[in-house]
Amino acid sequence: MGPGRRPVTVGALHHVEVWVPDLGAAMHSWGWLLGKLGWTPYQEWPAGRSWRLGPTYLVFEESPALSGRHHDRLAPGLNHLAFHAGSPAAVDQLVAEAPAYGWQLLFPDRHPYAGGPDTYAAYLANGHGYEIELVASANPPG
Repeated sequence: MGPGRRPVTVGALHHVEVWVPDLGAAMHSWGWLLGKLGWTPYQEWPAGRSWRLGPTYLVFEESPALSGRHHDRLAPGLNHLAFHAGSPAAVDQLVAEAPAYGWQLLFPDRHPYAGGPDTYAAYLANGHGYEIELVASANPPG
């Protein structure tokens, strides 16, 4: 192991690759979100970008092999990615800023407890059908 490298946990995620129909739109929505959550740009090539947090990275690629132009979170496959998002106030701030970056709040009638009474979280979807969950580190008092 080289200097400055930490051991990785066997079984931890190495990376996740997400194919997107429009890289520019994806970078507008995902780039904003990942930056707010502490991820940093990692790699860049004509059809893709990646963002890194610790030893894990997320890849967004506009592949010429795409079979469709919209992700269906209700079909078999990926439903959503869930991120630790800090305090409940931090989740609320992200929800407030999200529409300017193409994210829309899901389940507004049950927000912020759509995942149940013990989880303070926001569920958002972007214009291409990808869903994220922003999970608070602790429930607010009361």
